[in-house]
Amino acid sequence: MSAKKYDAGVKDYRENYWTPNYEPKDTDLLACFKITPQEGVPKEEAAAAVAAESSTGTWTTVWTDLLTDMEYYKGRAYRIEDVPGDDSCFYAFIAYPLDLFEEGSIVNVLTSLVGNVFGFKALRALRLEDIRFPVAYVMTCGGPPNGIQVERDKMNKYGRPMLGCTIKPKLGLSAKNYGRAVYECLRGGLDFTKDDENVNSQPFMRWRNRFESVMEAVNQAETETGERKGHYLNVTAGTVEEMYKRAEFAKELGSRIIMHDFFTAGFTANTSLANWCRDNGMLLHIHRAMHAVVDRNPYHGIHFRVLTKCLRLSGGDHLHSGTVVGKLEGDREATLGWIDLMRESFVPENRKRGIFFDQDFAHMPGVMPVASGGIHVWHMPALVSIFGDDAVLQFGGGTLGHPWGNAAGAAANRVAAEACVKARNEGRYLEKESRDILTEAAKHSPELAIAMETWKEIKFEFDVVDKLDAAS
Repeated sequence: MSAKKYDAGVKDYRENYWTPNYEPKDTDLLACFKITPQEGVPKEEAAAAVAAESSTGTWTTVWTDLLTDMEYYKGRAYRIEDVPGDDSCFYAFIAYPLDLFEEGSIVNVLTSLVGNVFGFKALRALRLEDIRFPVAYVMTCGGPPNGIQVERDKMNKYGRPMLGCTIKPKLGLSAKNYGRAVYECLRGGLDFTKDDENVNSQPFMRWRNRFESVMEAVNQAETETGERKGHYLNVTAGTVEEMYKRAEFAKELGSRIIMHDFFTAGFTANTSLANWCRDNGMLLHIHRAMHAVVDRNPYHGIHFRVLTKCLRLSGGDHLHSGTVVGKLEGDREATLGWIDLMRESFVPENRKRGIFFDQDFAHMPGVMPVASGGIHVWHMPALVSIFGDDAVLQFGGGTLGHPWGNAAGAAANRVAAEACVKARNEGRYLEKESRDILTEAAKHSPELAIAMETWKEIKFEFDVVDKLDAAS
């Protein structure tokens, strides 16, 4: 396309899709994009181009525009804001009429909003920062198969966060040794154990053998402890037919929960599996593998808060959320923002947490955030403070790395968690008094004392890459 034709196209975008006086309707789907335009492209033109290319527009005038009501169907860029502390980019707010999207299809929403427009030459970078799904659209989505309260009832766990462990090494164990590790962790005091995201059906441990060994371990641990236990059996597969086969076998074995890698498998597969779980009374744990490929760059991609909303609507009972204090990326305020989006029925706009719109989830139950990634007993006070009770605190190396073995690592985590919950309920400030709280508990738990000694110097104090934009 020549520069002359391109300029004419940009003027057309601005003329038809830049509508600063537009008042969004309750039924509009709203989006906030962070736009980094090419040099010389005015903000209004870039915003209008995004609105056009993600809705009804194209690069030139077409006669078929006359065959429909373009005023009704087009997206509208209705507001522009500066990004605090960064003059290379700006926020553009765009309203889309609800009729542009198929009911209950997160696939269709994302295909529209983050489709071809992200390769548009007029833009150096583009990031979808937030979406406001209108209640009318939320009501067309199935959402979590069970939700937080139903999960607590199924597991008979109340008044504290649930505790989990990702079995390590994630690859290479035989099914029998894998099941042994599961049994030891659950017998030691954990509520859940977990397949890691890339444990599917490799030659060293085919999925059917793993499922059988794991459920034998779960049943034995339940018998010995008198507590309900679970293991996230990963049913992710290369085809949806195989995914259903694995889910059905997990149900046949009596599992309460299965697992899915929602982003690598795709939203179509995920929504289908969520519907199956709802119909079959199965909890659904969601891993977010691949998310950082698209959400970590602060200028280009999709923010994790958007993926969080999309997953809640698509369906899942758990979602990995990061930890703030562990080894994975996560600003504290931003993490609290997407934790709210997982759990709360209504989340108000809160720029301090990166939330650009009020979001009403209406009847939809909440998703349990899962804190995992480089955490150990010294992190427990901060984790209980950050996440509260409605969360799964999941330790992999922080359980299996205990010098006395897996069961001792699980016992250390359980004692630390219960000590922190007790201290919180007594009105103590967990993060300021963390050392005293854990030291007191360790007097009665040699497993905790050894864990504290083992990991006392382990910290992950790296700067956050994807920081919240400075408050204006």
